Amino acid sequence: MLRAVAQKLQFLYKPYALAVVSVGYVLGELGHYLIGVTSKATAEDLHYGDISCQLNSTTLAIVDLPVQCEKAKNESFCLSLELNGSHYCEWNYNGLGLDYQILAGPSFIAVFTIVGVLLGIAADKYNRVKLLTTCTLIFSIAIILMGAVKEYWHLVILRMILAAGEAGCNPLATGLLSDWFPEKQRGLVMSIFNWGIYGGYGIAFPVGRYIPRLNIGNLGWRACYYGAGIIGLIMAALTFTLSEPERKTIGEEGTSTSGKKTRIWKVILQPRIILLCIAASIRHCGGMCFAYNCDLYYRDYFPDYDLGWWLFAVTIVIGSIGVVVGGVISDKFVAKMGIRSRVAVLAISQIVATPFAFGSVYFNPLWAMITLGISYFFAEMWFGIVFAVVVEIVPLHFRSTTIGAFLFVMNNIGGNLPILVEPTRRAIGFRESLYIFYAGFYGLSSILFFSTMFLMDGAVKEEPKSEISKIPDSGYDNITFTNDEGRVPTLELPRLYPPPPPHRFENSRL
Repeated sequence: MLRAVAQKLQFLYKPYALAVVSVGYVLGELGHYLIGVTSKATAEDLHYGDISCQLNSTTLAIVDLPVQCEKAKNESFCLSLELNGSHYCEWNYNGLGLDYQILAGPSFIAVFTIVGVLLGIAADKYNRVKLLTTCTLIFSIAIILMGAVKEYWHLVILRMILAAGEAGCNPLATGLLSDWFPEKQRGLVMSIFNWGIYGGYGIAFPVGRYIPRLNIGNLGWRACYYGAGIIGLIMAALTFTLSEPERKTIGEEGTSTSGKKTRIWKVILQPRIILLCIAASIRHCGGMCFAYNCDLYYRDYFPDYDLGWWLFAVTIVIGSIGVVVGGVISDKFVAKMGIRSRVAVLAISQIVATPFAFGSVYFNPLWAMITLGISYFFAEMWFGIVFAVVVEIVPLHFRSTTIGAFLFVMNNIGGNLPILVEPTRRAIGFRESLYIFYAGFYGLSSILFFSTMFLMDGAVKEEPKSEISKIPDSGYDNITFTNDEGRVPTLELPRLYPPPPPHRFENSRL
């Protein structure tokens, strides 16, 4: 009875597995990006980063102010600004500064990249489901503890532990998903999973902005981390219910005819993988620069606009559609054009997204959100497709190791370069720094993806296979049969197997 029910529900296992690993990834990324939204409240509590003059009123519009708060460069002038007898500015921590950039980027990336490579190697040798369960458990506990910190350095250490746990999510889950799902669904599946980055990032806006205002249990910003961590523990338990799939060869792996053992360095140092990794690193840097700074940027430039739900909607709704469309398009074309088609989708989507990314920083709130939505639709196609390409061009036994190494380079470049936003902001302005490191890097990555496309193989033509490919080991060959009169029959029946080699004859007479 139970076996029959299990067989009928077996078709739900793959969607269930995809949902479990994807939601777990969303929670890990929520813990990763939440600091960018709660940074101001966290900085005021833990006392780190820059102090500046900021608007301290929710009822006044910027145009109504006689003097803008950012014009005040010292505390006394800031606190002296008033309108109709009411002070509208405060001198307080703004959540920016080098302390924040180190907390958001290098402290996380330093551990994330190194542990990612180690877990990628382990994934090729050990049970990936158990490793993924352990990783989910580690980052969930770290997120909970982040809600209990008392000092800045506590937060830095816990961000490192969070990075160690989350580092295994991508290489482990990517290997599992490539074995659970066939090639025709792989681009879509990888896009859905890697949407976890943008899902966690998008959810961070309402969670980080509005939950602290509720002051649940008098916890303020800390409630965000407690809630996310507890849900993460639940997902760790669900991950443990998954089963390890059989490892499969995919993509170009089956086209190799040589029996020679391939070395990992020969795989990783292929020109196409190197160029793809550089392009992905530049694109990742553009995305990280905006992810770490967009909430602070819009609060700084438009303090009288509450864009939390807009940013959530653009990221979750439009970004999700872009992720799915990109995966579906690459899956449709890969059968006709080969892996090259996936890289073509990457290049085209990023070049289209670039001018709209520029507009999302250039325009005022309304048009900024409109152009951001268009940019997200095209820009977010990239991540899942990149890793669908990687798993299809590397050998089975090096798949997770290559992904780990790929993430190591991509995150070290893309994750650490955003620290340059801070000195650039001080030199030429916040908006101008995002022009360079956000929109500019989108455009640069599209050029590099386009160049990578020419190094990829086209569609693999399958040779027709005969139904019976060899001659039976036993039986008679009647190819030289003659009748009783010694003549060869004029009517020859169709042969069930190919003609034998010239040296094999069986002269039989019936």
